[in-house]
Amino acid sequence: MTETKQYGRRALPSEQERAIKKAVRWEVFTIVYTSTTIAVIALVVGESQAMRTAWIEDMLSLIPQFAFLTALLFVRRGPTRKHPYGLHRAMGVGHLVAGVALLAVGLNLAIEAVTGLISGEHPTIGTVQLFGQTIWLGWLMVGVMVVVIIGPVFFYGPAKSKLAPVLHNKLLYADADMAKADWQTTVASIVGVLGVGVGVWWLDGAAALFISLGIIWDGFRNTKTAIVDLMDQRARTYDSKHPHPLAADIVSFLRSRLWIAEAAVRVRDQGQVFHVEAFIVPRRHKVPVHDLTALQKQVTDLDWKIQDAVIVPVEQLPDEADPGR
Repeated sequence: MTETKQYGRRALPSEQERAIKKAVRWEVFTIVYTSTTIAVIALVVGESQAMRTAWIEDMLSLIPQFAFLTALLFVRRGPTRKHPYGLHRAMGVGHLVAGVALLAVGLNLAIEAVTGLISGEHPTIGTVQLFGQTIWLGWLMVGVMVVVIIGPVFFYGPAKSKLAPVLHNKLLYADADMAKADWQTTVASIVGVLGVGVGVWWLDGAAALFISLGIIWDGFRNTKTAIVDLMDQRARTYDSKHPHPLAADIVSFLRSRLWIAEAAVRVRDQGQVFHVEAFIVPRRHKVPVHDLTALQKQVTDLDWKIQDAVIVPVEQLPDEADPGR
């Protein structure tokens, strides 16, 4: 898992090589940390629906880490005749699997929360004997949730969010984004538990509904992003907010060649790396093959994310190609 320098047909630059090794270490740490918190929460979950929903959310939060580590085993392989573009879309498939799982379970938890509120279920939180003292279980629930939130919000969440743009990895970014937002789940679960403690029974169900809606939103957002990328949407930034500026950089480089009159590109995001189709309108009718070969290499050398490039001489640029303006 640590031999990450080779990435498809190309070797990663040193910065990305270090970043991906750090990402692997953080993902492994997250799995260990989250598995521990899942076990601890299981000891105090009681009858609180909010705590049970938060517990299930912790289990779901393991999916992106396993998806990332599994996809990494595939994307490092070079292209073959069976898979001429390599296996880079494994990262997008992992993103889709994580999104669909979150969406499906979130919807189920939301229905359960609404059903509980409608039926007027009154959860009870009992007491436990601890060091010879009788303690309300709710205090243990609150204490555990406060401790649990330290990791995702202050450690591995921010760390992954710094690595995601370096690697242009949307799955890692989604993982980091969900981790940093875990404080909302913690606050909601604490409110639900304290609500039961003061006799406001419906706060527990309302907190469970709030947490499940957060899971649904994460699932919907990640499923949507993964699907449009797999459908060859125009390449966008790691957070999917803007068209990726690399397309304009490629076009600018092509237009700087004296023998090229116009240029445009179609950039396909394959899940962390790009496949580029560059259309050029030459100033002369005959273009030596070695000029095209040299241009193809120059384009791929512009950025580590350009896994491969195809140079297509044309008389007129395709309408759907990005002119970089």
